[in-house]
Amino acid sequence: MSLSAPLASYVRDVPDFPKAGILFRDITPLLSNAEAFGVAVEAMAQPVLTLQPTHVLGLESRGFIFGSALAQKLGVGFVPARKPGKLPMPTHKEGYGLEYGTDALEIHTDAFGPGDRVLIVDDVMATGGTAAAAQRLVQRTGAQPVALTVFIELTSLPGREKVEGLPVFSVLRY
Repeated sequence: MSLSAPLASYVRDVPDFPKAGILFRDITPLLSNAEAFGVAVEAMAQPVLTLQPTHVLGLESRGFIFGSALAQKLGVGFVPARKPGKLPMPTHKEGYGLEYGTDALEIHTDAFGPGDRVLIVDDVMATGGTAAAAQRLVQRTGAQPVALTVFIELTSLPGREKVEGLPVFSVLRY
């Protein structure tokens, strides 16, 4: 599959969202174009094919979109990492910092176990706090995080530094 325009042309810049001083990278134009979304998912999948994940962990909320598509493509299970209070069974919880505040992620305590190999997926990596929290959640279950793959990496922020020892793959870098 090839596009007539580069993938970056399907990302819209929204200044001062969600608060003043933040430049938000809006992926809804990409998601609304089936061909562009397919190319993006393929680009995210290629570098992780040899890692043999058994599961994909998608980070709330746009990581669910890419994560479920990648899980389907890789033929593995999908697990959502949710905001606190959204999952019905006992959970592990990890807090993290954002460019513009703090939050937390939760997964079910039985989401993974020893021997599971987990690919962490999100739409954007900025400060790396969300990805690092996800990495810690996976480790708490006894599973092994094998990589982080994101559609967009904001290289001016220290995201890679936060996910120690975890390979990071990104399609677009700003």
